[in-house]
Amino acid sequence: MVAQLYCFGESGNAYKAALTMTLAGFEWSPVYVDFFNGETRTPEFRAINPMGECPVLVDQGQTLTQSGMIQLHVAEATGKFTPTPEVMRWLFWDNHKGSSQFGALRFMMNFLPEDKRPQEAIGWLSGRVQAALTTLNDHLAGRDWIAGDGPSLADFACCAYLYYPEPFGYSATTFPNIAAWLDQISAIPGWKHPYDMMPGSPADRA
Repeated sequence: MVAQLYCFGESGNAYKAALTMTLAGFEWSPVYVDFFNGETRTPEFRAINPMGECPVLVDQGQTLTQSGMIQLHVAEATGKFTPTPEVMRWLFWDNHKGSSQFGALRFMMNFLPEDKRPQEAIGWLSGRVQAALTTLNDHLAGRDWIAGDGPSLADFACCAYLYYPEPFGYSATTFPNIAAWLDQISAIPGWKHPYDMMPGSPADRA
């Protein structure tokens, strides 16, 4: 049976898993989760993942949650993108300093109703996001990839929120090294934008 990824297009964390599986040649199919209408809070979804989060991968009767865990599972299953210690270092950085902040700020600035957007929290988190983007941009100076001589799980994790059009502080002009690196990733055969790789986008709800 083909592995199933419970996901939705707006989720950068789901995109990490989807992109890793696609570029590793790991066969999968999407199961759309209607996050914005509360599906992750339903008893049916909580029976799949008590954490109430996407992504979830169901593969050969095994249920895996958390994007990094799914990435590691795919690397082990395919023998591709086997992580080095440096790759793992950046996976943990992304989890703590990167995507966790990018995703939260993007959600507050774009997906909450305007009258419910917490401006003080947005201001504070914006500073954190700029610091994280600066760290990544500085690291990528003179590099094509985050770790090693080719694409890795670290690249697929750290890039995930940076392809989305909704503004949250990233710009190619301000962070040119990140922009060049994103172009490198999108040139890999099989790459797709998250809204093309997974079902669900803001346009669907417009």
